[in-house]
Amino acid sequence: MLEQRIHQARLAAGLTLEALGQQLGVTKAAIQKYEKGTVTPDSAKLLKIAKACGVRTEYFFRKQVVQLEEVEFRKTRAFGLKRADAIRIRVAEQVEKRFALLDAFPDSPIARFSVPDEVPAQVTEMRQIDAIADSVRRSWALGLNPIGDLTDTLESLGLLLLTVDEAHEAFSGMTAMAVSADHQRYPVIAVSSTWPGDRQRFTLAHELGHVLLAGRLVEALSEEKACDRFAGAFLVPRVAVIRELGKQRHRLEPRELYRLKCEYGLSMKGWAIRARQCGVITQAYFQSLMKQFSVRGWHRWEPGDALASKTPRLFDQLLYRALAEQLITEAKAADLLGIPRLQFCRQRWMEPLDAAAHQ
Repeated sequence: MLEQRIHQARLAAGLTLEALGQQLGVTKAAIQKYEKGTVTPDSAKLLKIAKACGVRTEYFFRKQVVQLEEVEFRKTRAFGLKRADAIRIRVAEQVEKRFALLDAFPDSPIARFSVPDEVPAQVTEMRQIDAIADSVRRSWALGLNPIGDLTDTLESLGLLLLTVDEAHEAFSGMTAMAVSADHQRYPVIAVSSTWPGDRQRFTLAHELGHVLLAGRLVEALSEEKACDRFAGAFLVPRVAVIRELGKQRHRLEPRELYRLKCEYGLSMKGWAIRARQCGVITQAYFQSLMKQFSVRGWHRWEPGDALASKTPRLFDQLLYRALAEQLITEAKAADLLGIPRLQFCRQRWMEPLDAAAHQ
């Protein structure tokens, strides 16, 4: 197990064998022996490995093992296989911590996610996607107004949501099915923590589409395009598009789109796409509008203040609940958060982190 953890920590940190060896003052061959288990590093070397890889030494001895199945990335080709492997390992580590926390409770404190019965067994046409998004919102009692906190909403339904510190613009998100040691299955959605709120929300909704539509699309339909369509329709239902824009428009104003972006959490470009999908604007005008976006550079960075990024909160909430109910120790809580115990103690009692400097 130790050798596997060393290997995973190195890959997650994006280090080559040679690079890790240089930080430890050993050869590439020595690192290979650590990872094959033919040589066990002493405690001093293990501390250096942990520091180099950005993990705590507790990581190497954690017994929780998680299998990630059905892994799907929302990325471009510029995001290579090595980076994807690193993300997969980092996501698996976060899921391990969540499983360890859930195991501390006598009864599961979270709901078990299930696909609503309203989602058809087979989807044959892209235009079905809007109706599916509407039915899912009805099944989850979300109404047709803007979803204020999408992360909180999805976590309450039993999805494990994670953020990954990955700044590469080619990566947006990932879905997987996490399988615990006792064969419990949990759908996982991970998104980049570096993107603005509207891109995070679209990625969450897109990845939710993968979870809901997996194995249901006929071969002729592109799953990526279907999930893009689902994301837009889930965030802004057709009835909301018509209510906000009207049934037919000759043009759309940039500031109008920005206001709607702030209200619904869907990008200006996303609103233009929804307007076209719902027949509010013509294909010719839509293409003209996209050319304007391209000329102004809005296809990469839209004007106005960026929407604030969101971080899932359920893990922290359950951790402090478990601590209050004496299901975990303070040391265990600090380990799960990946911070020193003294720092956690100050954080727990809401003391300034530099409190010691004033004593």
